Amino acid sequence: MLDRAVRSRLAPLLDRVARGLVRLRIGPTTLSVLGLLLALAAATAAALTAWNVALVLWLASRIPDGLDGPVARLSGRDTEFGGWVDITADLAAYGAFVVGCAIGQPDALVACLVLVFTYYVNGGSLLAFSAAAERLRARRPDERTFHFTRGLAEGTETIAAHALMALFPAHLAMIAWVFAAMVAITIVQRVILAGKVLRAASVG
Repeated sequence: MLDRAVRSRLAPLLDRVARGLVRLRIGPTTLSVLGLLLALAAATAAALTAWNVALVLWLASRIPDGLDGPVARLSGRDTEFGGWVDITADLAAYGAFVVGCAIGQPDALVACLVLVFTYYVNGGSLLAFSAAAERLRARRPDERTFHFTRGLAEGTETIAAHALMALFPAHLAMIAWVFAAMVAITIVQRVILAGKVLRAASVG
């Protein structure tokens, strides 16, 4: 829901930083992997109930994740493989952090399991839609490798939800339930959109 607005606001800053990284010969795949490693460290901290450390590491992990795309574009290394690495790292980071939170706060185990399930369905539906849309040559919503469709719960909301889970571990179950509901709504939104777009592209 907020990704497009956040991306447009942060784009000038990210591009400036990305130009410096390009001069240092730091590639987009390196940044994607660094973001994943920091997220895994955040998940480990959450599992150990070091919630403040988990929060800092989680937010830090999203910085290289936000820079890999601009670096790829500015360095001419914007490839399908890079896009695949980016989204694979993101999905692994999201799931790992929720698992770490479930270990650190066992009372939230069921809520976290449901949240991971919604992530699984949402990510699968997004990638399946992207593959079908690419095959039918449907119009891309932006310059990214995959056809990212808008929804109630996108990357920005996920970052915020995970930060809240680390900030308020005593209320982790409630936060996970609420965000799982938001992701479920997003799945429904994407199912409806896929029906419209793919049917129209097939007819066209």
